[in-house]
Amino acid sequence: MIQRMLSQAVQKAAKKLPVITVTGPRQSGKTTLARAIFPEHSYYNLEYPDTREYASSDPRGFLQSASQMIVDEVQHVPNLTSYMQGMVDEEKRPGQFVLTGSQNFSLVQSVSQSLAGRSAIFHLLPLSVNELQAEGYNNNDYLPWLYQGFYPRLYDQNLAPEDWLPDYVQNYLERDVRQIIQVKDLTTFQIFLKLCAGRTGQLLNMASLANATGVDLKTIKSWVSVLEASYIVFLLRPHYRNYGKRVVKTPKLYFYDTGLACSLLGIKSTNQLNSHYLKGELFESLIIAELQKYQYNRGQRPTNYFWRDNTGHEVDFLSEDGENIRIAEIKSGKTIRPDFFRGLDFYQKITPTEVASHLIYGGNTAQTRSNYAIHPWNKCTDLFS
Repeated sequence: MIQRMLSQAVQKAAKKLPVITVTGPRQSGKTTLARAIFPEHSYYNLEYPDTREYASSDPRGFLQSASQMIVDEVQHVPNLTSYMQGMVDEEKRPGQFVLTGSQNFSLVQSVSQSLAGRSAIFHLLPLSVNELQAEGYNNNDYLPWLYQGFYPRLYDQNLAPEDWLPDYVQNYLERDVRQIIQVKDLTTFQIFLKLCAGRTGQLLNMASLANATGVDLKTIKSWVSVLEASYIVFLLRPHYRNYGKRVVKTPKLYFYDTGLACSLLGIKSTNQLNSHYLKGELFESLIIAELQKYQYNRGQRPTNYFWRDNTGHEVDFLSEDGENIRIAEIKSGKTIRPDFFRGLDFYQKITPTEVASHLIYGGNTAQTRSNYAIHPWNKCTDLFS
């Protein structure tokens, strides 16, 4: 088992709060993490029909069947958390219940309503570069990881991404999509999913997606929400601090896992990826997803953005921590060129406050220059140091 960096934050919270909730995409390792951290807890999976029926028909009896329990895919019985509330308030035992689920919206809504102040909510995404490097997976070339992606099973079982990822997509469509929005024609939704892969790293144009798929704008908005709720994509919001410039207010679309995006794009090899017209956008998606994972793995909520004005000046990544701002340009090139710094230079000129400027690129050498810190792609999280 690959050691997950989220473990430390989960263990710390379990000493204080009665309920721990771990959400994230299917196959991200939620169950493995929970059972490794809490080996003494009884385990129940609500995807099994008989277990689900037991929890639905007799929730009180189900929750009293073990002194401590892990409840997997708890979103299948949403009222279960209401019964937990009374139990944890009465018994006041830290780490009593560990909940996992792969549907962010329904799970977090249920926990927030019934267990507010009683549960810590964590987000477990696919493996990070840091986690793989800690296990001895060292690769100076980003292309193999960009192509394979970061789902744990690919590494634990040495599976070929071109075989496993299409099955993952099909299972996702059949299970999660049907459950969340009850789509009858999955073919249209799959076309939409592939079109989103073709727009990774770009401004989200829902009207364009509606025209391309032949469905209305309301449906596209709903489908984007489904992809967000099931951790397939995330939206990076624009930073609105103006400094006298008109700024873009449309979010950018990214995939949490570039291997999944490559599979949806029909990319069959690293050679094909190397010459693909979206290589730069996929690399950007990889880096921004890594920066998101870094914060989630420490139990933090990311406060990350991009910045772009209406004349085309842009900064790929902006992280805000109170009054402190970090900005970064992300370039897939392995040789540093002067034009890599153009967006950083412009932003520094227009902002009245000091910002920390970084370049993350596809090479392997870190540098410190007078105005910038330069990070290789596999050390991109040093930006937060």
